[in-house]
Amino acid sequence: KNKEEAIEMLSHLSGKTHQVYTGITFKTAEKTIKKTDVADVVYAEISDEEIDFYIKNYQPFDKAGSYGIQEWLGMAKISRINGSFYTIMGLPTHLVYKTFKELNL
Repeated sequence: KNKEEAIEMLSHLSGKTHQVYTGITFKTAEKTIKKTDVADVVYAEISDEEIDFYIKNYQPFDKAGSYGIQEWLGMAKISRINGSFYTIMGLPTHLVYKTFKELNL
């Protein structure tokens, strides 16, 4: 929502592992399919200066977790992910594809 919340969130994530969950739903006339995927994100320590730089230059106020994995902070400070990069981006494309196949689309 704002700079203060972004600082708090990024400070909390620094040096820790967190999980990102992303869900999808497909609905046809015959059925509804819901799926959820999870990915573990491992952050290196993030200094106060790095947090300030990121917030000033990327203004991540509209992002869950106050960061975008595809932006500077993700590239510089995420040391490892276990799971799909696209789940973290917000659309687990491997599940979308699998669901299309299940629906014969």
